[in-house]
Amino acid sequence: MDDLERELRDLSAWLDTPEPPDVTARVRARLTAPGPRRRRWRHLLAAPGPRRRRWRHLLAGALAVAVVAVLPPGRAAVADAAAGLLRFAGITVAASPEPAPSAGTASPLPAQRPVPVAEAQRGVRFPIRTPKMLGPPERVLVADLDGEGFHRVATLLYRGGALRLDAFDGRLDLVFHKETTAPGATWVQVNGDFAVWIDAPHAVSYVDRNGTVRVQTARLAASTLIWQEAGVSYRLEGDLTRPEALDIARSLG
Repeated sequence: MDDLERELRDLSAWLDTPEPPDVTARVRARLTAPGPRRRRWRHLLAAPGPRRRRWRHLLAGALAVAVVAVLPPGRAAVADAAAGLLRFAGITVAASPEPAPSAGTASPLPAQRPVPVAEAQRGVRFPIRTPKMLGPPERVLVADLDGEGFHRVATLLYRGGALRLDAFDGRLDLVFHKETTAPGATWVQVNGDFAVWIDAPHAVSYVDRNGTVRVQTARLAASTLIWQEAGVSYRLEGDLTRPEALDIARSLG
Protein backbone atom coordinates (compact mmCIF):
# COMPACT_ATOMS: atom_id res chain seq x y z
CA MET A 1 0.00 0.00 0.00
CA ASP A 2 1.56 3.34 -1.06
CA ASP A 3 1.32 6.62 0.85
CA LEU A 4 -1.56 8.01 -1.21
CA GLU A 5 -3.68 4.88 -0.75
CA ARG A 6 -2.98 4.91 3.00
CA GLU A 7 -3.99 8.58 3.25
CA LEU A 8 -7.24 7.99 1.35
CA ARG A 9 -8.10 5.00 3.57
CA ASP A 10 -7.52 7.10 6.68
CA LEU A 11 -9.61 9.93 5.28
CA SER A 12 -12.54 7.58 4.60
CA ALA A 13 -12.45 6.41 8.22
CA TRP A 14 -12.25 9.92 9.65
CA LEU A 15 -14.78 11.99 7.66
CA ASP A 16 -18.38 11.69 6.55
CA THR A 17 -18.24 11.50 2.76
CA PRO A 18 -21.05 11.09 0.20
CA GLU A 19 -21.62 7.74 -1.46
CA PRO A 20 -19.63 7.49 -4.72
CA PRO A 21 -21.74 7.57 -7.89
CA ASP A 22 -22.58 4.22 -9.50
CA VAL A 23 -21.22 4.51 -13.03
CA THR A 24 -21.58 0.80 -13.89
CA ALA A 25 -24.99 1.15 -15.51
CA ARG A 26 -23.91 4.14 -17.57
CA VAL A 27 -20.76 2.40 -18.80
CA ARG A 28 -22.71 -0.74 -19.76
CA ALA A 29 -25.34 1.34 -21.54
CA ARG A 30 -22.61 3.14 -23.48
CA LEU A 31 -20.93 -0.13 -24.48
CA THR A 32 -24.19 -1.83 -25.53
CA ALA A 33 -25.67 1.19 -27.30
CA PRO A 34 -26.46 0.55 -30.99
CA GLY A 35 -24.62 2.24 -33.79
CA PRO A 36 -21.01 2.96 -34.81
CA ARG A 37 -19.88 3.87 -31.27
CA ARG A 38 -20.83 0.44 -29.92
CA ARG A 39 -19.12 -1.35 -32.80
CA ARG A 40 -15.97 0.72 -32.33
CA TRP A 41 -15.67 -0.10 -28.60
CA ARG A 42 -16.40 -3.78 -29.15
CA HIS A 43 -13.78 -3.89 -31.91
CA LEU A 44 -11.15 -2.27 -29.73
CA LEU A 45 -11.83 -4.39 -26.64
CA ALA A 46 -11.97 -7.56 -28.67
CA ALA A 47 -8.83 -6.81 -30.66
CA PRO A 48 -6.16 -9.50 -30.26
CA GLY A 49 -2.70 -9.09 -28.80
CA PRO A 50 -0.98 -5.88 -27.71
CA ARG A 51 -3.64 -3.63 -29.23
CA ARG A 52 -6.34 -5.13 -27.01
CA ARG A 53 -4.18 -4.89 -23.91
CA ARG A 54 -3.29 -1.30 -24.72
CA TRP A 55 -6.93 -0.19 -24.93
CA ARG A 56 -7.88 -2.07 -21.79
CA HIS A 57 -5.06 -0.33 -19.92
CA LEU A 58 -6.20 3.06 -21.25
CA LEU A 59 -9.79 2.36 -20.21
CA ALA A 60 -8.69 1.25 -16.74
CA GLY A 61 -6.58 4.39 -16.40
CA ALA A 62 -9.52 6.60 -17.38
CA LEU A 63 -11.77 4.96 -14.79
CA ALA A 64 -9.10 5.35 -12.12
CA VAL A 65 -8.83 9.07 -12.88
CA ALA A 66 -12.62 9.40 -12.62
CA VAL A 67 -12.61 7.76 -9.19
CA VAL A 68 -9.75 9.87 -7.82
CA ALA A 69 -11.38 13.05 -9.17
CA VAL A 70 -14.32 12.69 -6.75
CA LEU A 71 -12.08 12.23 -3.71
CA PRO A 72 -10.34 14.89 -1.61
CA PRO A 73 -6.78 15.37 -2.90
CA GLY A 74 -4.53 13.11 -0.85
CA ARG A 75 -1.62 15.53 -0.71
CA ALA A 76 -3.79 18.45 0.41
CA ALA A 77 -5.64 16.52 3.12
CA VAL A 78 -3.70 14.11 5.31
CA ALA A 79 -5.43 12.01 7.94
CA ASP A 80 -4.32 9.49 10.54
CA ALA A 81 -7.33 7.41 11.51
CA ALA A 82 -5.49 5.64 14.34
CA ALA A 83 -4.43 8.90 15.95
CA GLY A 84 -7.68 10.69 15.12
CA LEU A 85 -5.93 13.52 13.30
CA LEU A 86 -6.80 15.40 10.11
CA ARG A 87 -4.58 18.03 8.48
CA PHE A 88 -6.10 20.30 5.88
CA ALA A 89 -5.32 23.83 4.65
CA GLY A 90 -2.75 24.53 7.39
CA ILE A 91 -5.09 23.43 10.19
CA THR A 92 -5.10 20.23 12.25
CA VAL A 93 -8.35 18.79 13.56
CA ALA A 94 -7.94 16.30 16.42
CA ALA A 95 -10.66 13.97 17.66
CA SER A 96 -11.23 14.01 21.42
CA PRO A 97 -13.82 12.33 23.71
CA GLU A 98 -15.44 15.68 24.50
CA PRO A 99 -14.80 19.34 23.67
CA ALA A 100 -12.23 20.99 25.92
CA PRO A 101 -13.85 23.74 28.01
CA SER A 102 -12.71 27.29 27.48
CA ALA A 103 -10.43 28.21 30.37
CA GLY A 104 -11.41 31.81 31.02
CA THR A 105 -10.41 34.42 28.48
CA ALA A 106 -7.92 33.14 25.92
CA SER A 107 -4.79 35.16 25.35
CA PRO A 108 -4.48 36.89 21.95
CA LEU A 109 -2.31 35.51 19.17
CA PRO A 110 1.37 36.55 19.24
CA ALA A 111 1.85 40.29 18.62
CA GLN A 112 -1.83 40.67 17.77
CA ARG A 113 -3.08 44.22 17.23
CA PRO A 114 -5.98 46.03 15.51
CA VAL A 115 -5.18 47.98 12.34
CA PRO A 116 -7.06 49.64 9.46
CA VAL A 117 -7.71 47.44 6.43
CA ALA A 118 -5.15 49.26 4.27
CA GLU A 119 -2.43 48.84 6.88
CA ALA A 120 -3.34 45.18 7.34
CA GLN A 121 -2.95 44.61 3.60
CA ARG A 122 0.51 46.14 3.59
CA GLY A 123 1.48 43.94 6.53
CA VAL A 124 0.72 40.49 5.04
CA ARG A 125 2.04 38.54 2.05
CA PHE A 126 -1.41 37.60 0.68
CA PRO A 127 -4.44 39.59 -0.53
CA ILE A 128 -7.05 40.36 2.13
CA ARG A 129 -10.48 39.69 0.63
CA THR A 130 -13.84 40.44 2.23
CA PRO A 131 -17.06 38.47 1.68
CA LYS A 132 -19.60 40.50 -0.28
CA MET A 133 -22.36 39.10 1.94
CA LEU A 134 -20.77 40.66 5.03
CA GLY A 135 -19.30 43.86 3.64
CA PRO A 136 -16.47 45.80 5.31
CA PRO A 137 -15.32 44.29 8.63
CA GLU A 138 -15.98 46.06 11.92
CA ARG A 139 -12.38 45.42 13.02
CA VAL A 140 -9.25 43.94 11.47
CA LEU A 141 -6.53 42.21 13.48
CA VAL A 142 -3.04 41.16 12.39
CA ALA A 143 -0.81 38.79 14.37
CA ASP A 144 2.55 37.03 14.56
CA LEU A 145 5.07 39.41 13.01
CA ASP A 146 8.11 37.90 11.32
CA GLY A 147 11.62 39.33 11.00
CA GLU A 148 10.77 41.00 7.68
CA GLY A 149 7.81 42.96 9.01
CA PHE A 150 5.03 40.70 7.69
CA HIS A 151 2.24 39.19 9.77
CA ARG A 152 1.25 35.57 9.57
CA VAL A 153 -2.51 35.95 10.15
CA ALA A 154 -5.15 38.55 9.33
CA THR A 155 -8.56 38.37 11.03
CA LEU A 156 -11.75 40.15 9.93
CA LEU A 157 -14.32 40.61 12.73
CA TYR A 158 -18.08 41.06 12.36
CA ARG A 159 -21.11 41.13 14.66
CA GLY A 160 -19.15 42.45 17.59
CA GLY A 161 -16.50 39.78 17.14
CA ALA A 162 -18.97 36.86 17.21
CA LEU A 163 -18.26 36.18 13.53
CA ARG A 164 -14.64 36.03 12.36
CA LEU A 165 -12.75 35.22 9.21
CA ASP A 166 -9.10 34.23 9.67
CA ALA A 167 -6.86 34.32 6.59
CA PHE A 168 -3.28 33.15 6.22
CA ASP A 169 -0.85 32.03 3.54
CA GLY A 170 -1.81 28.47 2.56
CA ARG A 171 1.85 27.59 1.97
CA LEU A 172 2.67 28.06 5.64
CA ASP A 173 3.06 25.28 8.16
CA LEU A 174 0.31 24.61 10.70
CA VAL A 175 -1.40 27.72 12.03
CA PHE A 176 -4.44 26.49 13.98
CA HIS A 177 -5.13 23.33 15.98
CA LYS A 178 -8.69 22.19 16.70
CA GLU A 179 -10.10 19.49 18.96
CA THR A 180 -13.59 18.19 18.36
CA THR A 181 -15.69 15.13 19.13
CA ALA A 182 -14.88 12.55 16.44
CA PRO A 183 -15.38 12.71 13.62
CA GLY A 184 -17.15 16.10 13.78
CA ALA A 185 -16.05 17.08 10.26
CA THR A 186 -17.68 16.80 6.86
CA TRP A 187 -16.35 17.35 3.35
CA VAL A 188 -18.14 20.15 1.49
CA GLN A 189 -17.25 22.31 -1.52
CA VAL A 190 -16.48 26.00 -1.96
CA ASN A 191 -16.37 27.14 -5.58
CA GLY A 192 -15.67 23.60 -6.75
CA ASP A 193 -12.81 22.91 -4.32
CA PHE A 194 -12.88 20.76 -1.22
CA ALA A 195 -13.50 22.32 2.18
CA VAL A 196 -14.09 21.05 5.72
CA TRP A 197 -17.18 21.91 7.80
CA ILE A 198 -17.14 21.44 11.59
CA ASP A 199 -20.67 21.82 12.88
CA ALA A 200 -20.13 21.74 16.65
CA PRO A 201 -18.33 23.85 19.27
CA HIS A 202 -14.70 22.82 19.59
CA ALA A 203 -11.47 23.98 21.18
CA VAL A 204 -9.14 25.93 18.92
CA SER A 205 -5.52 26.90 19.64
CA TYR A 206 -2.83 28.77 17.76
CA VAL A 207 0.27 26.94 16.48
CA ASP A 208 3.33 29.19 16.52
CA ARG A 209 6.13 29.33 13.96
CA ASN A 210 8.05 26.60 15.81
CA GLY A 211 5.12 24.20 15.49
CA THR A 212 4.20 24.43 19.19
CA VAL A 213 0.50 24.52 20.13
CA ARG A 214 0.04 27.60 22.31
CA VAL A 215 -2.36 26.24 24.92
CA GLN A 216 -2.86 29.70 26.45
CA THR A 217 -4.62 30.81 23.24
CA ALA A 218 -7.17 27.97 23.50
CA ARG A 219 -10.83 28.95 23.42
CA LEU A 220 -14.15 27.34 22.57
CA ALA A 221 -14.91 28.02 18.92
CA ALA A 222 -18.27 27.96 17.15
CA SER A 223 -19.10 26.10 13.95
CA THR A 224 -16.29 26.54 11.42
CA LEU A 225 -15.73 26.30 7.68
CA ILE A 226 -12.14 25.73 6.44
CA TRP A 227 -11.12 26.14 2.81
CA GLN A 228 -8.37 27.34 0.47
CA GLU A 229 -8.58 29.65 -2.50
CA ALA A 230 -5.82 31.11 -4.69
CA GLY A 231 -3.13 29.91 -2.29
CA VAL A 232 -4.76 31.47 0.81
CA SER A 233 -6.31 29.46 3.64
CA TYR A 234 -9.51 30.67 5.28
CA ARG A 235 -11.25 29.83 8.52
CA LEU A 236 -14.80 31.21 8.94
CA GLU A 237 -16.17 30.85 12.47
CA GLY A 238 -19.49 31.88 13.99
CA ASP A 239 -23.06 30.96 14.83
CA LEU A 240 -23.80 29.83 11.29
CA THR A 241 -25.55 26.99 9.55
CA ARG A 242 -23.63 25.14 6.87
CA PRO A 243 -25.58 26.80 3.98
CA GLU A 244 -24.97 30.24 5.51
CA ALA A 245 -21.24 29.59 5.89
CA LEU A 246 -20.95 28.30 2.33
CA ASP A 247 -22.81 31.32 0.93
CA ILE A 248 -20.45 33.67 2.78
CA ALA A 249 -17.38 31.78 1.57
CA ARG A 250 -18.58 31.81 -2.01
CA SER A 251 -19.11 35.58 -1.87
CA LEU A 252 -15.46 36.27 -1.10
CA GLY A 253 -14.50 39.31 -3.17
